[in-house]
Amino acid sequence: MSGTSRTRPSGSSTALSEAYDTALLDLDGVVYAGGQAIDHAVEALGTARDGGMHLAYVTNNALRTPAAVAEHLTELGVPAEPTDVITSAQAVARLMADQLPAGARVLVIGGEGLRVALRERGLEPVESADDDPVAVVQGYGGPDLAWGRFAEASYAVNRGLPWFASNTDLTIPGARGIAPGNGAAVEVVRIATGAEPQVAGKPLPPMHRETVLRTGAERPLVVGDRLDTDIEGAFNGGVDSLLVLTGVTDAAQLVTAVPEHRPTYIDADLRGLLTGQPEVTEDGGGFRCGGWTASAGGGALALKGDGDALDGLRALCAAAWSHAGDGACDLDADKAVARLGL
Repeated sequence: MSGTSRTRPSGSSTALSEAYDTALLDLDGVVYAGGQAIDHAVEALGTARDGGMHLAYVTNNALRTPAAVAEHLTELGVPAEPTDVITSAQAVARLMADQLPAGARVLVIGGEGLRVALRERGLEPVESADDDPVAVVQGYGGPDLAWGRFAEASYAVNRGLPWFASNTDLTIPGARGIAPGNGAAVEVVRIATGAEPQVAGKPLPPMHRETVLRTGAERPLVVGDRLDTDIEGAFNGGVDSLLVLTGVTDAAQLVTAVPEHRPTYIDADLRGLLTGQPEVTEDGGGFRCGGWTASAGGGALALKGDGDALDGLRALCAAAWSHAGDGACDLDADKAVARLGL
């Protein structure tokens, strides 16, 4: 059903960690937030790994090197090697190396992860538009990235140099809340130049290609918290996905998702890897999951019953997605979603 218009979340009679050989895990908002492990993440990943599931960490955050990410994960209690980490910096570096001559000088607006990835592909990072670069690349540089770096990128792009971006996530979750992401920084340069970058990160094909090349996964499951990157990337790659509600996506956004943003499975957190998923069945004019039944009609979504709130959310998604078909649900979902307290 991947890559098609999903009309309801899928069920699984076996634990997802047994049904899939590799978990392609997003990091920010899934494994950690603001550098601290999200509740239940360490234990759930350890159990999945001990059961034979390969864990790969796929992030649009281009700031840190794979080695730094792996070290951080290990410190949190999730043992990882640098080869387990795939970043949008690696994806954009491969994209650029395919188009630029070996040894080409590249103006870098971003962090060390981007510089290391470029060097691995035989490209030379430079810091100024006056250092004779032949291209510009922009990646997340952390909260302290100086405003003048955006000006430097604009000078080079306005001279006609090709412009690349690791990713265009507008936001990034942190310990204190949601902060501007690389996409917000890309918008600054876009406004100043009128240009459009080539983008490598999720949900676009260069990132999927990088992930497949580096993991060799045969039955991958994408695990993420963002509809417009993680879930859409899985959709574009024709693979299944698990959305966890520990990051930026809330229940209302999920219920009204367009087809490419509809995950295969839904769960509260990474403990969802260790369980099966309940079936959503048609029940007369509605959809039933657990003790809940959801229906669409009269300009709104209706929900009745009780039990596990996640089952209610799954039923609501089925009613909304089935009603919407290949579009976004146009029914009022607020009252029904509010009943779940998610």
